[in-house]
Amino acid sequence: MSRQEQNDRHIIWSDLNLDLDDWRESLEELYPNYPEDELYDIMVKSNAENLYDERVNLDIQLSQPIIVIGDLGRWNGRVSGYKMIDSGNIKDCLYSDTDYTEWYVDKYGDLRADAVHHDGTNHYLYRVFKDGVTDTQIENLQDKIYNRKATRADITRVTKRLGDDIAGVYGFSIPKQRQPNEQAR
Repeated sequence: MSRQEQNDRHIIWSDLNLDLDDWRESLEELYPNYPEDELYDIMVKSNAENLYDERVNLDIQLSQPIIVIGDLGRWNGRVSGYKMIDSGNIKDCLYSDTDYTEWYVDKYGDLRADAVHHDGTNHYLYRVFKDGVTDTQIENLQDKIYNRKATRADITRVTKRLGDDIAGVYGFSIPKQRQPNEQAR
């Protein structure tokens, strides 16, 4: 990943590219004279425990369900899909059944994830439905996603980003969203 890409994201949690050298000083202080392979195992376990902490940090209940829009890497090519997180709680976004995952807020304030598995990489976009959206509007968006016809405008018409709530927890800033009357200018 380039330095610009790193600056364009606020990483919430990741097990991509874990590097023992990044953890070595604190681990060797706690576990002096442990062999390299044991330090590595402790790093992996500690990092996994940190994911639980992030779920606690992001226990934020929203008023509507969250939709996860996926660009999925499969053995036979890329496909689109979606999943609903009916709880509407941001902490429930931080679950994965892939080999490695990184959750982050991008420069646009969207919660995203890159999830690596044996067939490729999945890219997820998490959005919450706006208050007042009808079941028909939700179904129309789902159909467009499934048929690879959903545009950014289709998505933002009925959903909003999660980054504002997340940035409030971690204290980082993201650009303000334009209001509907500003978009028309």
